[in-house]
Amino acid sequence: MHNRTPDERAARVPTIHIVSDSIGETAQVVARAAAAQFGVTNPRLEIFSKVRSFEEVRDYLLAHARHHEDVLGDDRMLVMYTLVNAEIREPLVAFIAEAPNIVAVDVLTAAVDAVSQMSGMDPIGKPGMLRVVDRNYFKRIGALEFTIAHDDGRAPEDLTKADIVLLGVSRSSKTPLSIYLAQQGLKVANVPLDPSTEPPAQLFEVDRTRLFGLMITPEVLLDIRKKRIKKAAGKMQMIAKDYADPEYIYRDLEASRALMRRLGCIVVHTEGRAVEETAQEILRYYERSHPSTTDILE
Repeated sequence: MHNRTPDERAARVPTIHIVSDSIGETAQVVARAAAAQFGVTNPRLEIFSKVRSFEEVRDYLLAHARHHEDVLGDDRMLVMYTLVNAEIREPLVAFIAEAPNIVAVDVLTAAVDAVSQMSGMDPIGKPGMLRVVDRNYFKRIGALEFTIAHDDGRAPEDLTKADIVLLGVSRSSKTPLSIYLAQQGLKVANVPLDPSTEPPAQLFEVDRTRLFGLMITPEVLLDIRKKRIKKAAGKMQMIAKDYADPEYIYRDLEASRALMRRLGCIVVHTEGRAVEETAQEILRYYERSHPSTTDILE
């Protein structure tokens, strides 16, 4: 595989037929993840969604098998399906068992059966439940809107309205962490710290259990800022000549650490960690002080 060009690999991965009684989103994700293991990040997908009967699916598969035979000289098909309706799924399984030209993957049933077995509950059996619009959906949308509006120190008068306030020096992962936490349904504000600028007074009014200081080692921050400078335009390089200066970075971090001590906030290190990993540490601290929010953090 490693000796083949991207085009050659893409040509060898067959069209993946997605069949679903919803929109097929889950099967599409699995199909793309599987194809990526062969170096193909944009596989050919053909989606047959919102199916309402086994007959619809059978006719679709038969028609496409004939097309494959006529065009490619090969009637084999790769199918990935998510069908929660047993009246469609069960006859399809029997049909596929008698069709040696169809390689099929039932993406959902094994996972649903496993949850059912462990929980003792029966599945709802209703398509599209993943996309049901509920209170948590609206809460997440509101959290994202709040977070975007309060990125990089904007609207400091609203800091006490935030569920979480992140503070840290430039390039300490404030914005990526804010967006990740907002997707969990939390309203997040982030505040940049700079030794030459006074922090907003409202920071001192925020409950310290909601305050999280992001810290990073000078060596890692220096490397990140150097790379940032290289990508910047010449004019910005002149303006930000101290931005990647080791002594300036040391003072920047020391001033930030001193402020974090004054505020009594929880300090979390971000160097060498994925955003998700750092976010999970923040969430663990947050949930201890605010357990009533646990039901939205899914």
